[in-house]
Parts: sequence; C-alpha cells; structure tokens
Amino acid sequence: HMPAQKGSAFLLKISDGATPAVYRTVAGLRTTQLSITGDAVVITSKESGGWRELLSGAGVRSVSVSAAGIFLGSAAEAQIRANAMAGIVDDYELSFEGGEKLRGKFLVQRLDYAGDFNGERNYTLALESSGAVVPA
Repeated sequence: HMPAQKGSAFLLKISDGATPAVYRTVAGLRTTQLSITGDAVVITSKESGGWRELLSGAGVRSVSVSAAGIFLGSAAEAQIRANAMAGIVDDYELSFEGGEKLRGKFLVQRLDYAGDFNGERNYTLALESSGAVVPA
C-alpha cells in the first residue's frame, strides 16, 4: 500500500536504452497523474447468494499516466516526441517522493503541444502501459 502523494510528488523518467538503463527525468512537467485500472472477471454463481463475486488476480490491468508541462527541449522530451511519432513502446519509470519507483513499458498514446503569448510551448502527454508495471 503506497501512502498518499501530493499531486506533483512524482517524476516521469524515460530509459536511455543503455544496459543497465539510465532513467532521465522528463523536465518541465508541472503535473503528473497515475491511474491503475482493471477489468473484472465475474464468477458469480448460485452459491453467491445474489451478490456479485469477482475472481482475484484475473482480468486485464493497465496503468495510465497523464502529464502536462512546459517544453524545455531536453533529451528525454525529444525521445518521447520521437516515440510518439513512431508509435514506439519504451521503458519508463515513475519515481515517487517517498523513494518508491514503478517501471514498465508504455506507449505514448497522445502528445499535444500548444504555444502561448510569451513563447512557452506547453505540452500534455498520455502514456498507456504495455505489459507489467512493477516496483523497481
């Protein structure tokens, strides 16, 4: 059980592809959000007494990450943009303030850029997990 985290208390990092991998922080992110979802596998029977029963550990689980920030032109941001263009699944790490880390493969499902009046380019990012997301 992970303790509650403040909204900006975790960092999104991307692997540099080396062995061992070095995870580089995606700079400029102001907000990051993590969602874990799972499909229910229903095993309700006559013995369930009219209550729905679900099978533990079954179904498809996934992790979604959404983030927003200012584009600073870092290598990690350039890598994410290239991954988004090519549809590449890559290795990412979520690093929490308390020291916990989650690692997994993610697809950039969406990457949006918007400019504003003082020349800052804001971006929003949506990642969807491919395979297991596990503590590191």
